[in-house]
Amino acid sequence: MSEDALPESDRVPGAPHPRHTETLIGHRDAIASFTSAARSGRLHHGWLITGPRGTGKATLAWALARWLLAEDLSLEVAEAGRTPIARRIAALSEPRLQLVRRPVDEKTGRLRAEITVDEIRKLLSFFHMSASEGGRRVAIIDSADEMNTSAANALLKMLEEPPKDAVIFLISHQPARLLPTIRSRCRELRLSPLSGAEIGQVLATLEAEGDPEKLAALSGGSVGEALRLTGQNGLEIYQRITDLFADGGRIDRRRASALADLAATRAGADGDAFDLVITLLDRFLSRAAMAGLSGPPLPQAAEREAEVLARLSPHDLAARQWAEAQAELSARARAGRAVNLDPSALVLDMLIGLANRPAN
Repeated sequence: MSEDALPESDRVPGAPHPRHTETLIGHRDAIASFTSAARSGRLHHGWLITGPRGTGKATLAWALARWLLAEDLSLEVAEAGRTPIARRIAALSEPRLQLVRRPVDEKTGRLRAEITVDEIRKLLSFFHMSASEGGRRVAIIDSADEMNTSAANALLKMLEEPPKDAVIFLISHQPARLLPTIRSRCRELRLSPLSGAEIGQVLATLEAEGDPEKLAALSGGSVGEALRLTGQNGLEIYQRITDLFADGGRIDRRRASALADLAATRAGADGDAFDLVITLLDRFLSRAAMAGLSGPPLPQAAEREAEVLARLSPHDLAARQWAEAQAELSARARAGRAVNLDPSALVLDMLIGLANRPAN
């Protein structure tokens, strides 16, 4: 199977793959840190790009790779997306760039669960073969969290003895899972969640609809999650959850059943309905717990959300009860789903459990 025909597990439905994304929004400090190092001639060989999932780590890695390989450091990073080399990179045909990701199992045609040591060995061969061409060579590992032990050890050896003029971008959603020795041999670019205004810019670029402030609040500033929510009517579902609790926690059984039935609908291209409903219930309970400790979180993710949360969680005792409910009921629902219990019944059971919780 050709490289460009591989399944792309890091691609968000409704959005272009990060290597096709020309407009980089946010993360000015990270960009400035990297470009400053490159222009000073002190560019480190390993760069660990970290931050919450969906905040643009891969998009940043591809943008910086285009900028480096354009070999004109006077350019701004955004300008490198319009150079001829950008088209080769988008087509995965640039000989000085190597992408490392989970390989496809030739028997099943599906992605393997891990990045194997063979993929890191291919990366070493890439650096040796491309050395004769001179200039920078770049590798992107997406994501480094998915390397198995043998792959991680092979990469560590490469970082300890880096090839000349090589730059390796390691994308990591959970850097604590990486070997400490790998982390210590990389410079870190930590990305922060995007603001509502930045989420709005992304939505406008992709011609996607949705309230950017509500999406930023509900997604935790993750573009990937915001796009999933827009694709699955997440804001509408969250509003329905908020409305369920508008009467001081007394839940209307009919409306609860309708929400539970929604969780049983067939999974579509944008993801699993059960997972979405449980995720949004988790978010609601988490925000209820936050409300009891420091007041309703802002901006609101639904109409009247602040009013509802203030009534449900007026003090720290209530916050603790909501946090305990979140942990217990969500774990029970997901465990039931793992053994193929009826998703509608699981969600309804969770909602009834919340309605029957002890009074604050």
